[in-house]
Amino acid sequence: TYTMIISKIGAILQLKPSFPMPNQEIRQLVYDSRRASGSHDELFIALKGKNKDGHEFISALYELGVGNFIVDENFDSANYVDANFLKVSNPLIALQRIATEIRSEFNGEVIGITGSNAKTIVKEWLSTILEHDRKVLKSPKSYNSQVGVPLSLWAMKDHHEMAIIEAGISMPGEMEKLERMIRPTIGIMSNIGSAHQENFAKLSDKVKSKMGLFKRADYLIYCAD
Repeated sequence: TYTMIISKIGAILQLKPSFPMPNQEIRQLVYDSRRASGSHDELFIALKGKNKDGHEFISALYELGVGNFIVDENFDSANYVDANFLKVSNPLIALQRIATEIRSEFNGEVIGITGSNAKTIVKEWLSTILEHDRKVLKSPKSYNSQVGVPLSLWAMKDHHEMAIIEAGISMPGEMEKLERMIRPTIGIMSNIGSAHQENFAKLSDKVKSKMGLFKRADYLIYCAD
């Protein structure tokens, strides 16, 4: 499992080094409070969704044993004196910055997969083939979102020779953030269909957005027709 000490995460996020446990190793990133085990090596990212705000669960997680949190800069942490709090303007962007740093330290090939359908199938097929003679990291399940991609990249290790990461978007502007994190050296466009078309004026707009994943790739594999 990938590990990073909390003080390094703080440095990536350009925070002042004022943590009660600066050498605490982080092995697990958690954004869903229901998946927290209460381990000291967990880092909980308090994300704000449409229906839930992760900050609402910090007290319960602290009581459970979690001691590391990425929170909004206005969160009052005075009652949690022995926990590490990384206060940022946007916890999701902070998570993505951590992933971008991890990717920048990776020297292997990175295959980025996008398209309207079959991203996960193509990823699984490729990993099954390539794992015979290479040490391959792949996105778990369908972790291809603004949250899923950084969680996938967190698992990158020095011994991996290749990573296969899928990227999914539903709105204009999302792919730019995924590209900064994944930065694929090899790109695969599975196909273009009607999925999520409602948020794009034209099919060509969606194609252009998805193609943004490959702007720094050395190779692109796609259906020529």
